[in-house]
Amino acid sequence: MTAVLPRLGSTTVPASASSLPRPPAETGIVHLGLGNFHRAHQAVHTAAALAHTDGPWGILGVASRSATVAQALREQEMRYAVVEISPDRTHVTVPSVHTGALVATEQPEEVLDAISAPGTAIVTMTVTEHGYTYSPRTHGLDLDSAAVQADLRGEAPPRTTIGQIVRGLQRRRRSHAQPLTVLSCDNLVGNGAQTRRLVREFTEALPAAERDDLVEWLESAVAFPSSMVDRIVPATTDVYRDAVAAHLGVRDAVPVPAEPFSMWVMEDRFAAGRPRWEHGGALFTDDVEPYELLKLRLLNGTHSLIAYLGALDGHRTIPESIARPFIADAARSVLHGDYLPSLTVPADIELDAYVRQLFERWANTALGHRTQQVGSDGSVKLRQRVPGPALLHLRAGRMPHHLTLTVAAYLCCMAPPPGFSPGPHAAAMVDPARATLAGIALRVGTASGASYVEAVLESGLLGDGLTQYPAFADRVAELIDVIVRHGPAAAAADAARAMDHEPQPVR
Repeated sequence: MTAVLPRLGSTTVPASASSLPRPPAETGIVHLGLGNFHRAHQAVHTAAALAHTDGPWGILGVASRSATVAQALREQEMRYAVVEISPDRTHVTVPSVHTGALVATEQPEEVLDAISAPGTAIVTMTVTEHGYTYSPRTHGLDLDSAAVQADLRGEAPPRTTIGQIVRGLQRRRRSHAQPLTVLSCDNLVGNGAQTRRLVREFTEALPAAERDDLVEWLESAVAFPSSMVDRIVPATTDVYRDAVAAHLGVRDAVPVPAEPFSMWVMEDRFAAGRPRWEHGGALFTDDVEPYELLKLRLLNGTHSLIAYLGALDGHRTIPESIARPFIADAARSVLHGDYLPSLTVPADIELDAYVRQLFERWANTALGHRTQQVGSDGSVKLRQRVPGPALLHLRAGRMPHHLTLTVAAYLCCMAPPPGFSPGPHAAAMVDPARATLAGIALRVGTASGASYVEAVLESGLLGDGLTQYPAFADRVAELIDVIVRHGPAAAAADAARAMDHEPQPVR
């Protein structure tokens, strides 16, 4: 008979696995977005910082809707395991840095109270690019969103992240609490400035009687530093629950798998103090943007191409995909040929080593990051990754063939032409633009061809600039046709041949 293991908790966590000798007694950080990434990244860095220098920096985690993680954390006395896994070893630790867990849809008033609490000095966010209610049409807050309008009316507790922050700041202003820092940890270029703009736009859209002097107070008392975060964190499965049981001898309902690599770069602009994150491995700089672009384009942009080609080729995971020579070659080409000329590499990054490490991370077979997960929400992600580099090349008279391949592969996954099956892994990808793409195909009469791609670009899927270059839409349509007729390997070969005849970028 198999023995029943004890549940992970304050008395059952092995001392050798605990990142902190004791959990923090006070909450100084409210985190919006209690998902796997936060628990494997910011929480781990914070635990390491507190292991070096103690302080009132416990984290109150707020889940947006799902109560699964929050409930499990409560049952486990705020403990969970981080399973760092690579082909060479598995290392399990317990951060023990959370002081509580809320669910915004179930405890909205408690969330606002937490943001306005005197002891809260930082609000951090990992709500994905989609969670910012950003309009690509207006390049600002999506005031056409029903959720945003409901939050502005204030008839019920706020549902959007920006609404939660502003309503919490309103309470904070009225209670004369100390200044606050709002720190975005999502994959947005200039995420601090973007968050500040969205918060201000929401505030300015409030009725005059509610605004009071909140706009002026925001300018003087709330800081919005930018940050770059980087760690590959797959979804939790029973494989990782079994790993915790084997290594720690306890049951953990919500362990988090992660690669060994982790990076965090921030502007050091905090209104009311911060943990000593530099002792937890974080890097502070006056200019985060080069690091953001390095990550968004070389890692994330290339990652997207791997996911879409891999899914179309029938592969469940990123390691399986990058093991295919044609996908590895396409990844190298988009990275070196299309993305790298569009950015400045930070002085403290050794490029060859960084790129080599990227391919090692993607090939981590022990982690098994799924193409479905990486490929989801592409309509939001690609807008951050493709247009800037593509426009740079097009303005210089070059066609960025592997960026057009990325868009073509994405469209084949999300809105496959009639009679073409992208496979189960592409079909399982989640994207808010699926219905929009289907509607465009219905209106145009096809889900392929230059007219379809032009209509997609005119919808604002990739911003506005690419509509000025019909040749870009033509090239995407050509590659869609190759994928449909001959498969993703043939399309990658077509892009490689065409790239060989393009003028080389000058760096």
